[in-house]
Amino acid sequence: MRYSAEHKRETRERIVRTAAQHFRRRGQSGVGIADLMSRLKLTHGGFYKHFDSKEELLKEAIKGAFEEVENRFTEAVNKAKPGSELKTLIENYLSIEHCANVGEGCPMAALASEIGRLPRAVRAEIDRAIKRRVKRTAPFLPGKTEKERERNCMALLSGMIGTVNVARALVDLEARKAVLDASKDFYIRAFCN
Repeated sequence: MRYSAEHKRETRERIVRTAAQHFRRRGQSGVGIADLMSRLKLTHGGFYKHFDSKEELLKEAIKGAFEEVENRFTEAVNKAKPGSELKTLIENYLSIEHCANVGEGCPMAALASEIGRLPRAVRAEIDRAIKRRVKRTAPFLPGKTEKERERNCMALLSGMIGTVNVARALVDLEARKAVLDASKDFYIRAFCN
């Protein structure tokens, strides 16, 4: 049976979207192609009609995950009152909801410990995504120059990613919330006043 180009595009997008969630939940090595395709009710062999390799899928999935999260945070920032955009970003990123939702959350927070071992092409995609995030977020940060705002932004984003990782490591929900709240208060005082 021949499928239309539209059907193939939609199927590829479904694979990428599902892979993005699975990679964030389980890490690169925790996602097998056969399992992924089975979850989508597609054949293992069908995977190779869409991708040359797992690495290609991982690269696209990471890119899609960053875009998805960026869109969600951009929407929240756009709804914020003028002058409170950064506070809104910090509150959303360091929320208990974001922390609890690994599969839908920031790929940096989900995959931080694995990134150094990912293939170079995938790391290059992550590098581009981080640079985009810094460019989009830095204007909301204090600093006399663009370079200073970007530097502050890198410190903030790195700290928030680390905070989410520490909070996710904690089993006790109250301890998890305490870590998120402490960091949220610290970053708001440091960058929003």
